Amino acid sequence: MMEWTDRHCRFFHRLLTRRTLIYTEMITTGAVLHGDRARLLAHDPAEHPVALQLGGCDPRQLALCARIAADFGYDEINLNVGCPSDRVQEGRFGACLMAEPGLVGECVAAMKASVEVPVTVKCRVGIDEQDPEEALEALTRAVEEAGVAALIVHARKAWLQGLSPRENRDLPPLDYDRVRRLKAAHPRLVVVLNGGIASLEQAAAHLDRRARARMRHPARRHHPPRARPFPRRARRTRLPPPSRDRSGEARRPRGRLRRCAVARGGQRGGFGAHRRLVRGWAVWLRNVRCN
Repeated sequence: MMEWTDRHCRFFHRLLTRRTLIYTEMITTGAVLHGDRARLLAHDPAEHPVALQLGGCDPRQLALCARIAADFGYDEINLNVGCPSDRVQEGRFGACLMAEPGLVGECVAAMKASVEVPVTVKCRVGIDEQDPEEALEALTRAVEEAGVAALIVHARKAWLQGLSPRENRDLPPLDYDRVRRLKAAHPRLVVVLNGGIASLEQAAAHLDRRARARMRHPARRHHPPRARPFPRRARRTRLPPPSRDRSGEARRPRGRLRRCAVARGGQRGGFGAHRRLVRGWAVWLRNVRCN
């Protein structure tokens, strides 16, 4: 989720849920290797579990970036094979890699050999004129043989010509049944269903059909509280009560929110667009248990 799930957004989401796996924005291998690595990969310890999503197509560079990310403490390394933007296509990564399953397998194998944390892949069911049955199966075989820990499938095609990245998130029809058939054909592989899941009720319905479902973009980013109860409902575990002040009311982590807002450059304006989001939800957080 480019220009959205930065460290401030992730910190805010972690206030709402303890166990939900949080993903970073996609960061390219070139940025990690040659950019401001400390700024790009920095994250608060409170964010864990947190996964770093990488964009790239060179196995050696991806392996090196995965090693760097693991040293920074990330809990998972995810390879983006689903982004359809023009800039991503020019760099030969993202959704265009659906046409090169062998290369994706090599990338996963190289990353897995360099780190001990899980290596996962996010993909589409196909691109452009590809047959989803053949394209998704070819990619799945390649990454499964390479030892991928999980395959997160956005159940839509990506049209690299004719649709914008925004339109590619909504216009191509969803094909959940294709993902279910994939899971049936690969019972030992963790397959995560993604795309169009906008409520806990929808997620629960997919789980009832023996598919592991994750509620991700767009609902979680626009309505964060929808993500909060999901781990407790899915796992059926009891979490310890929140810390309370002497009056018996749940304490709101006000100081941590302020520190989060000024973490970038020591200025209060560093929170950017997410500062408005935090303001809007601050009132809601006062009476909510921050699990």
